[in-house]
Amino acid sequence: MLTKHTMITKAIFDKCMSWLRKGYDIVSGPSRKLNTKQQFIEALWVTAVMVVLGFVLAFFNVNNAHAAETVGPTYSITEPDMLEEMQAKLKDMEKSGRLKELQAEAIKRSEGHIEAPNPVKGLTRTITAKTYYFDPSYVVPSTITTPSGQVIGQAGQRINPLDYVPMSKHLMFFDGNDKEQISMAIRLMKRYEGRVKPILTSGRPLDLTKAWKQQVFFDQGGSLVKRFGIKQVPALVSQDNKRLRIDELEVTQ
Repeated sequence: MLTKHTMITKAIFDKCMSWLRKGYDIVSGPSRKLNTKQQFIEALWVTAVMVVLGFVLAFFNVNNAHAAETVGPTYSITEPDMLEEMQAKLKDMEKSGRLKELQAEAIKRSEGHIEAPNPVKGLTRTITAKTYYFDPSYVVPSTITTPSGQVIGQAGQRINPLDYVPMSKHLMFFDGNDKEQISMAIRLMKRYEGRVKPILTSGRPLDLTKAWKQQVFFDQGGSLVKRFGIKQVPALVSQDNKRLRIDELEVTQ
């Protein structure tokens, strides 16, 4: 089996023979025609020179590499492992009781946010009563199909959800920190015989849920009031044929 160096030498020799057969001048002097023996000898000579030159260059590269490796002293990494540092810190906090305190504080904050979510911003108590309408229709952006391939919505088709699922209850938005708005919500629930879904925009939904013995919701982040364009509360959302009627109501006694 040929070694790597033998293969390289053979490749150089073959290339030299190819040049000489074509009449190229490898050694200085005018181009000339050589017989087979002369071609072989000259190619062998040129190959030997190139191989020796290769070994000389390799020798200098090795020396340069060694010189580069020993330019300066090297040192082991002394920085502490970040993960180990964090684990050690947690163990210290656990021993001192600080970790348990932080866990209790986090639980308390979570419970506080559930019991009294952040109020919806941008709303005011109704100053002037207002009634307007909202069209819940939307345009299908791309064709909707079932797993079996049945088309249930064509791209560009306008769909009104009220054509398929009518509203079963009114939506009542009100401020749970305003006693008069709470009283008005109670009256409306009685008027519509319970067909009202109470939704707070501020206040404590869990407290009212326990007091009324029915679910009281909270419009987290104001997503619904933004969708309906509600600016004042209390507000009542009702279905009116194929659209929604929105009444921003004045608070009455």
